Amino acid sequence: MQNILFILNEAPYGSERSFNALRLAINLNEQEHQETRLQLFLMSDSISCALVKQTPAEGHNIQQMLEILLAQGAEVKLCKTCADARGLSMLPLIEGAEIGTLDDLSLWTLNADKVLSF
Repeated sequence: MQNILFILNEAPYGSERSFNALRLAINLNEQEHQETRLQLFLMSDSISCALVKQTPAEGHNIQQMLEILLAQGAEVKLCKTCADARGLSMLPLIEGAEIGTLDDLSLWTLNADKVLSF
């Protein structure tokens, strides 16, 4: 089994970086010849990717993509410091996503076979 850590930094709809990270993560989970364990740590403006009730006018839906990953067994944590700084700590999150700390990210990084930053 391969442990892959994704670190996201970009807002969900300001650019396509978070979208592309989630596309790759979903695709990795769908590869039949390779078993993977995915962990996603959302930092900076990407923490808003895990907020509920997203209704983008058109195109991709980041909330749905994260829900797919969570259903596939991925772990999703949001940086507590980043959430506090943006006043988002008390807002409801997608079911399965949780607030994490720099200690969580450090442990995930040490245990990862690969770290991808978007």
